[in-house]
Amino acid sequence: MLVALTGGIASGKSTVARRLAELGAVVVDADVIAREVVEPGTPGLAAIAREFGPNVIAADGSLDRAALGAIIFGDEAARAKLNAITHPAVGERSRALFAEALAADPDAVVVYDVPLLVNERGEGRAEEFEHVIAVSADEQTRVRRLVELRGLDETEARRRVAAQAPESARLAIADIVVDANDSLEQTLAQVDEVWATLRTVRGRA
Repeated sequence: MLVALTGGIASGKSTVARRLAELGAVVVDADVIAREVVEPGTPGLAAIAREFGPNVIAADGSLDRAALGAIIFGDEAARAKLNAITHPAVGERSRALFAEALAADPDAVVVYDVPLLVNERGEGRAEEFEHVIAVSADEQTRVRRLVELRGLDETEARRRVAAQAPESARLAIADIVVDANDSLEQTLAQVDEVWATLRTVRGRA
């Protein structure tokens, strides 16, 4: 079973992913892959340097994420250019990992932890997955978490939330929704229920 897990910044998606891994899912993290495909010496990093200039490369030859972030947040055209470089490489690597996991255990539940499953126009990869789980939290909750837990000021927090696809786009493609607005305990209880449902469905497949 191949399941997509998506959610906006500070929605609680990473918490849900960790819980699913604890319960037995094989979690493939798109953010981890995204870092791998822009490591020093990769074609991805070379393409980013050509597109955005040498200032986005740190002294040690690695990607200066803060410098790149300052360029792309709030600039839709710049984000589109970055995505055109990284998304094909991330997609290719993620599919290889799905295949490896399912070859090792055909009964596995493989969860793809991916924030950018869908864009603001509703375009994405949802059709590749048997289920799509969306972790949902309202804008104010996400802004508060970014301020309190990540140290951003409110203006920057709102800018980062606004830079992503709207909540409605994620909810439109989801067949399972985890409401992460309330306490951690309530969120985890929902995840446990989702896991039980997935395993039941998998057992009947």
